[in-house]
Amino acid sequence: QDWIRPSDQRTSVTSTEGDSVTLECSYDTSSSNVFLYWYREFSNTQPQYILLKGGRSETYQNIPDPQRFTSTTSQKSTSLTIKSVTLSDSALYYCALRVTAQ
Repeated sequence: QDWIRPSDQRTSVTSTEGDSVTLECSYDTSSSNVFLYWYREFSNTQPQYILLKGGRSETYQNIPDPQRFTSTTSQKSTSLTIKSVTLSDSALYYCALRVTAQ
């Protein structure tokens, strides 16, 4: 069974403006065709697509500020780092896993 979940059991992360925050999700799949997504949802809005990391290291992003948002992916986890956080980064962040047939 394929799955993805936050690596940390905390349901909220608090930071000081100007600091960096890293959110991490662990996942497991037997497929090599893996696509990992990050979304964020501001209050009373639809989730906003941030980026996609493909299993072959390709990255497709829709980040308003790519200098501040970076992502790394391993065979078992994916992380999203936000540098120099501001109050406007306050949102609900989602990680998602999509597995396709080869």
